[in-house]
Amino acid sequence: MDLSDAARELYGLAPAEFTARRNDLAKEARASGDAALAKRIGALRRPTSSAWAVDRLSRSAPGELGDLLDVGADLRAAWASGGHIGDLEQRRSDLIARLVRTARRLADEGGNPLRDTAVREVEETLLAATVEEDVAEEVREGRLAQPRSHSGFDTTGFGFPVGPAPRRPKSAKKAKEPKGSRRPAPAPEPEPEPEVSELDRRRAEKARRLAREAEKALSQRKEEVGRARRELEGVTDEVTRLRRELDEAVSRQEAAQRRLDKAERAHERAAGAAEEARREAAAARI
Repeated sequence: MDLSDAARELYGLAPAEFTARRNDLAKEARASGDAALAKRIGALRRPTSSAWAVDRLSRSAPGELGDLLDVGADLRAAWASGGHIGDLEQRRSDLIARLVRTARRLADEGGNPLRDTAVREVEETLLAATVEEDVAEEVREGRLAQPRSHSGFDTTGFGFPVGPAPRRPKSAKKAKEPKGSRRPAPAPEPEPEPEVSELDRRRAEKARRLAREAEKALSQRKEEVGRARRELEGVTDEVTRLRRELDEAVSRQEAAQRRLDKAERAHERAAGAAEEARREAAAARI
């Protein structure tokens, strides 16, 4: 067993079954002498209802989920190249709506119905998977413990209409000049600047503002993730230490119980022998 096998099994279980099975797997790894693996298994977090629902999609509806992730890859490629998005956004919306319905059905069948908040988190996670490649990979693997959301800048909805190229003014027909006289060729007139509408300017400014805000939010989220990760590592170390101490205490308790059982049996034998000796002594005095 390795960490990948353990995670695949654990995140396929219902949330209520997760913790007990995780502890069993960590104990098995520790018993086999792999303390590092036991620690990493013990650090795996129980999934939220929404994360569990998305994990079930990867197992029960891989085809539809794969279609959505493929659309997401096409969208990212179009955004990067400035290509034509076409009907990709509509296909994404349709697939997310279909997958959310499937997730609700699977959750009902699994005895863990989704609340409205969890349904929204499922939808946000699927949307984030179409925007960020690393989230798409997490969703595809089906090992989410927490829902995901996209905090970066999504260019969807901020495209600008491209109008026809401005026409170059037609050159005036040259007038016939008398023979023998030459005039210097007139300097070419500068081409007019393409007109930018007020609507385009407002859209561009809005896009730039949202981009700045999104980058600021992304930076803050990265810092929060770093702090949370450090906190998790500290708590995980503490949990591992306490589990080890608990295991040692249980071992000492079991050893003490065995010693007590042995002492009680010896006491019972001694009491029997003493009683037999008292009976023999009484008989000898008769």
